[in-house]
Amino acid sequence: MKEILSTKNTTIKEFKKLHKKKYREEKQQYIIEGFHLIEEAVRAGAKIEWILFNQRGQSEWSVWLDQQPDELLIYVSEEVLLSLSELPTPQGMVAIVNMPDDEKNIEFSGGWLLLDNVQDPGNVGTMIRTADAAGLAGVILGEGTSDIYSTKVLRAMQGSNYHLPVIRKPLADIIDSFKREQIPVFGTELNAEAVSYQKIGHNRDYALIMGNEGQGVAAEFLEKTDQNIYIPIKGTAESLNVAIAAGILMYHLEQ
Repeated sequence: MKEILSTKNTTIKEFKKLHKKKYREEKQQYIIEGFHLIEEAVRAGAKIEWILFNQRGQSEWSVWLDQQPDELLIYVSEEVLLSLSELPTPQGMVAIVNMPDDEKNIEFSGGWLLLDNVQDPGNVGTMIRTADAAGLAGVILGEGTSDIYSTKVLRAMQGSNYHLPVIRKPLADIIDSFKREQIPVFGTELNAEAVSYQKIGHNRDYALIMGNEGQGVAAEFLEKTDQNIYIPIKGTAESLNVAIAAGILMYHLEQ
């Protein structure tokens, strides 16, 4: 087991860079914080490079740490962990994880959530977590969608990215692929041709597109869908939060 006590250590300086998307993509690594997320990553077989923990981490999770390969462990000072954390109160443990290979073959079966330019990290993470809970087959991130390896998205997902495929692909190509497989593609839009989601029955296989918080799904994608659907508003609110709307629609389609 290694020990690093200085924030000026070269290795720690390199780890800190992983809070920037550009450097994450360059190194193909990311940081996760807190015992729960690290335990989920280990359980799912994610490629862990390092597990860094301070005195708190050692005292609270010593039994679990003893079960991990010694060569992965780095004991760090409170100052070092604080420098690596983006939380107001660090939880005693962070890990450096290698990104999975994103070039996965998509299985065109089950329900798929497609995100078009969804920019809020909390919304992206919440929708992926809900897709996991609802039993969807996977999530596809289109252009402009928030990076799932940012701290805010990782915390909102609560480990669901280890439970189902989360793939970044151009949506135009993916929509065409679903249509070639004769799988219905639903857009979300209130227009003259759209119908209430309650009129859509259960589909074993489908794709559901959710769009940008302010602008919705891009027109070019809406033109490709088999049916555009909406959620009726019974009160006086102008609209629903995109993550809430996605949850309602996913659970309805998965009934």
